[in-house]
Amino acid sequence: MLSSTHLTGIEIMISKFLSTFLFVFSTYCFSQNYWQQKVDYKMNVKVNVEDFTYTGEQDLIYTNNSPDVLHKVFYHLYFNAFRPGSEMAARIKNGGDENTRFDVDIDSISYLQEGYLKVYDLKQDENHIKSELSGTILEVTLENPIMPGDSTFISLKFEGKIPDLIRRAGKNSSEGVALSMAQWYPKMAEYDYEGWNAEPYLGREFHGVWGNFDVKITLNKKYVVAASGYLQNADEVGHGYSKGKGKPKKKKLSWHFYAPNVHDFTWSADPKYIHDTLLGPNGVNLHFFYIDNPKYNDKWKRLQPKTAELMTFYNQAIGEYPYKQYTVAQGGDGGMEYAMMTLITGKRSYESLVGVTAHELAHSWFQQVLATNEMKYEWMDEGFTTYISTLAEKEVLNKQSEFPLISSYGNYFFLAKSGKEQPQQTNANRYDYNLAYEISAYSKGAVFLSQLGYIIGQKKLKETLREYFKEFKFKHPVPNDFRRVAERVSGIQLKWYLTDWTQTTNTIDYAIKSIEEKKQKTFITLKRIGSMPMPLDVLVKFKDGTSCIYYIPIPLMRGEKKNPYPLEWVVLKDWAWAYSEYQIIINRDKEDITGVAVDPSFYMADLDRENNYLNN
Repeated sequence: MLSSTHLTGIEIMISKFLSTFLFVFSTYCFSQNYWQQKVDYKMNVKVNVEDFTYTGEQDLIYTNNSPDVLHKVFYHLYFNAFRPGSEMAARIKNGGDENTRFDVDIDSISYLQEGYLKVYDLKQDENHIKSELSGTILEVTLENPIMPGDSTFISLKFEGKIPDLIRRAGKNSSEGVALSMAQWYPKMAEYDYEGWNAEPYLGREFHGVWGNFDVKITLNKKYVVAASGYLQNADEVGHGYSKGKGKPKKKKLSWHFYAPNVHDFTWSADPKYIHDTLLGPNGVNLHFFYIDNPKYNDKWKRLQPKTAELMTFYNQAIGEYPYKQYTVAQGGDGGMEYAMMTLITGKRSYESLVGVTAHELAHSWFQQVLATNEMKYEWMDEGFTTYISTLAEKEVLNKQSEFPLISSYGNYFFLAKSGKEQPQQTNANRYDYNLAYEISAYSKGAVFLSQLGYIIGQKKLKETLREYFKEFKFKHPVPNDFRRVAERVSGIQLKWYLTDWTQTTNTIDYAIKSIEEKKQKTFITLKRIGSMPMPLDVLVKFKDGTSCIYYIPIPLMRGEKKNPYPLEWVVLKDWAWAYSEYQIIINRDKEDITGVAVDPSFYMADLDRENNYLNN
């Protein structure tokens, strides 16, 4: 572990060697020649809690694992969004509907309320380099291009002003938390197979480069700090991190954190923080930071063992949490996931506190380890998290619900009928309506997984999630990566499903058109009304009390799911999409049939369920 802020020439050489080795190794091991960039940060920041400003130095080693020569790099300077005249301010005013996550007109805030982040003294290998600022993006022209497999050393100094807590980050939250420091530093933009991901920050999502963070934070000694990473000087700072009292002679205290193999670094601080710890599953140290408040303290105490239970659930359902620490800290403006920690608002009911923690902790798998690009595939990030956290919350709170995802389905149906839906592949900043974004990302994304369980079977879905984590942890997977995993696990082709559900606004609607008898046979005619194809489970009930599931695959699947019901299972011929109608022929009189139902499981997101049932 490096003890100083400045990187030595030897450290750079070692990093170059390791990066080149990993680049060659990954190219050899992965048939698709997968690659991803790497950046190692060293930062030393000093915070003035009197006027809420800060200064810092940043040294980093950027490793180019791509096959491209890089002549430029880009930094995110997120705090520049919290200023009058910013693009985010304009977007809030001009959105199609009110963004409930904002209750502040940024254009009207005072200088004391606004924030900014400035970079100066920018150098590459000790030589000054040019840069150009555009809102929240800093474009840097390199003196020496970075060749494939090579690394470069970039240093800079920065100063920032902490805004009022307007969105996720800032000072003096409504609950009295002094500092919520998310996306506070000059953050290298991600470069991937599609090029630079240098989107301006408009209040939506984030995307970062995998690497290691070595961070020192110096501020008034009264403040208790929660942060990404492992505290390196626990005995020096105390404050619940160790048995040491941590009483420095000086007025300020330096906190030294190290976060390995993450793509973000976040921290919060307050002099009123209570700091509790709990040993979680597999030796993971759980930390809890919350403002001392007699009305809510007991709820925070009760949350702690439930957090351990939630982690156990996710370990079993997805894969083992890969770090040895996780922090839940009161701060922010609702709930937001970060590397090895989350910031949540804390003045909640006990169940709400568990619920928001369940969601944000699940993001440690779906986003912080399976690091999809949230700007492009927010439905994977938020949707997968909503799916698994809903199930986890039901279990740890012992909620009685036969269909726990009913809210997600209901929200999706509302959106699909509203006329305001856009394809899920829409960039997070490009949604015309905030409500459409939120339902598409959270609810429709959750339905994607739930409905996939209907298509391939719930057992295969569970296996897919575990295999997906195993194969793509610490990477930047895209939707097709998940699809291919599900195909290998299930033996069913799923390109059609990913295309229709995420790239279009096609809807599912199947109906029972008629039941007729001819020559002692019953003909059940089904009709496809919606544009999206789906396999069908059709339940037929008979007068003698028996039931049977008639399963209708579609040719696009090139396979079949196994019977998930404790009933007779009859596989029929495929129903090709171009044919709008389909007949099930049953060798029994019509009067022997008492009822027919399409999708008795309710997992298929059929837009009109009224036409899915017919009693005879």
